[in-house]
Order: sequence, then structure tokens, then C-alpha cells
Amino acid sequence: MVTEILGADSASVRRAAELLSQGQVVAIPTETVYGLAANALDEAAVKRIFEAKGRPSDNPLIVHIADKAQLYDLASEVPEIALKCAERFMPGPLTMILPKADCVPDVTSGGLDTVGIRMPSHPVAREIIKACGFALAAPSANLSGSPSPTSFRHVKDDMDGRVAAIVDGGDCSVGVESTVICFENGRIRILRPGFVCDEELSEIAETVIDKGVLEQLSADAVVRSPGMKYKHYAPKADVTVVEGDVKAFRDYVGKKMDTNTMLLVFSKDDCEGLDAGYVELGTTAEEQAQNLFTALRTLDEMGAQKVYARCPEKSGVGLAVYNRLIRAAGFKAVKA
Repeated sequence: MVTEILGADSASVRRAAELLSQGQVVAIPTETVYGLAANALDEAAVKRIFEAKGRPSDNPLIVHIADKAQLYDLASEVPEIALKCAERFMPGPLTMILPKADCVPDVTSGGLDTVGIRMPSHPVAREIIKACGFALAAPSANLSGSPSPTSFRHVKDDMDGRVAAIVDGGDCSVGVESTVICFENGRIRILRPGFVCDEELSEIAETVIDKGVLEQLSADAVVRSPGMKYKHYAPKADVTVVEGDVKAFRDYVGKKMDTNTMLLVFSKDDCEGLDAGYVELGTTAEEQAQNLFTALRTLDEMGAQKVYARCPEKSGVGLAVYNRLIRAAGFKAVKA
């Protein structure tokens, strides 16, 4: 397959919509990560997403809309608490799990009776959805299991020759996938943390963090959100997350490192006294979110075989960074 490379201009938006209307798969930018888009209501088109990614078919996809009114087309019920969340956070990096309407095929929902819906804030993504006239299923535009793509180059590396087109919309501003929530007995359950954090959602209703955010679920577990079950976001290297302050990190790594060791740190100061290659994430949670997936891909490019990573804060946006990092490590973590 020859993959067309499109820009962010109006002609490219029209071409992307044309391909999507033909049942093709097109990689598009969003504010979180690049998405692998297809008509969410076309079963054959959605199956092409799974083929391009090599993704397990029981992993539900998130459906992207361009207008809040589309919630009522895709969901059989939109409770008041969901409307409050939509008013506050849409467009933006929030996905709501709602009872699905009959028009949503099982392949899109992973066989569940619910569907995840979000409205991206990226202007190019919204224009493409509007030009299509239908909602788009769009998981991250990477090969399944590898770090999510936050730049055009990442998508081209993974998807060139596998999809009909890639839209170059520049670098993603958020850098981690959307927060995914569902609603239970008037409470908000966080299934996947993201840039919209627990503290913000708790201003609308009481929040609960699902155990799948921090713990590995069993292989036969039924999940309601992408990113809860399988090992995700992983570089080729063996990653270990090291919990503790910077001194404890240096002491632990100093005893464990060898010539194959590389470090994933907040800043170069974390590496003081350690003779190892390193990649910096940033000192704030927002920087770490924006840089994480690029950092994991950089470690691959540097040929890292073993990586020790500093542990982010497990609150606010930092919880999203920790969630992605611990999955990239296959839940391998140590307390230093």
C-alpha cells in the first residue's frame, strides 16, 4: 500500500475525509496522540484499524466527534453528570464511557454494550470529522504495544505502507492519551488517567480511581477502556521503574548498572555520579506527559537494552505519566 502524506490545509482535510468515506484508514493528529481513524459505524473500516495496528480485537476503540450533539447519536443514554463533564471538558482530552446506541458495531466497542466518546480539541482533527459527516474510531496510530506517537515522524515510522494516508499536524500538545471515565451511582470512575485529572473531575462529582490504573489485570479480565489490560507503550528495552527520591535512585542504579544500562530521568542532575546514557523527561508533570512517548522511542533509537526510570508523582497529571510508564515496564517497579 502506498501511503499518502497530507498536510493540515483545507485540501488535505477534504482528501482525508474522502478516503475515510471510502472506508480507508487515515492517521490524524489530535492534541493527545496521533490517532488511527476510520468510520466508527463501518464494521469493515474499523477492522482495517485492527489489521494496521496488530491490535487485540477485544480492546475497545474510542469514538471521536466534532460536536456535542453527536453524543445523542452514539449513546442510548446521556446522564446529567455526563452532560456536566461534557460542558466542562469538551472539546479536550476526556473520554466518557456511555451506553452505546444500536448504530455502534460490536467491533468498535470491543463487544461491550458501552462506547467511549470524546471530542478532540485539535482543530485539524475536528475539521476532518466535520468534513466526513460521521464519527471516527481512532486508537493511537502506532503498532500495538509500542510507544504511542506524538509526532508525524513517529506515525510515519510505524504506519507508512499500512494505511491510506497520514495527516501531518505537527507535534501533539498533551502527549498522553485522554482520560477515560465512566459513571456509577452518581460517581465518576477513572479507568485511565490523563491530562484531565482526578482533582478537576472531583469538582463535578465524587471520583474513584479504578484498580486497573495502578495494578495489572488478569489476562481474562473484561475491560471498559483501552489501555487497561495489555502491556502498552513499551520500548524494546527492559524497563524498571525506581520509586524513591533522587538520592535513593542514584544509590540503587549505581549498584545495578552495567554497560547496557540507560536512564530515564527528570533532568541530567538526577544522573550525578552515574556513568550512563540518559534521556530527560522534564521536571513538571506536564512536561513529562508531553515528552514520555518520545523519550521511550529515543531509548530504542539509542539501542538501550536495560532502562532504569525515575518514578513520577502519582497525582494530578503525574498519575497519567506513572500509569503509562508502569505499563511500559510491564509493571516492573522497585522501591529504592
